[in-house]
Amino acid sequence: MDLDEVAAAVVARRPAWQQAGLAVEPVTWRDASAPWPQRLETDRSKVTDPDSVGIHLRGAPETELHIVLYRGGWADVDYLVSLDDAGVIPAPAMGSAEAFETLLDNWVARVFGFRGPADQDEVPDAGQ
Repeated sequence: MDLDEVAAAVVARRPAWQQAGLAVEPVTWRDASAPWPQRLETDRSKVTDPDSVGIHLRGAPETELHIVLYRGGWADVDYLVSLDDAGVIPAPAMGSAEAFETLLDNWVARVFGFRGPADQDEVPDAGQ
């Protein structure tokens, strides 16, 4: 899994997500070659052997989506919509950044109620 492609896909979606009212945290990187405990970095240049990227989105009221994608093609996906709707979203194994992008869009739709265009100038309607 090319984590740099994944990070680029997140960056491409950031403007639409922000226009829809989401707070988008910087992508975090974990370096497999760093000594334990491994720090999360937001500066890609500080990571020589990336083994995961983290994505954190927040919406109102206190809705959150947190994803950690590992270079082996699996992901941990946690979300919070309400006290009655929170937990883990099962994530199938992925073999490419494109497969991850499709799942990412589905997870954002599930948690925040809209699909944001990745590379378009359209602003998603959060009420969809």
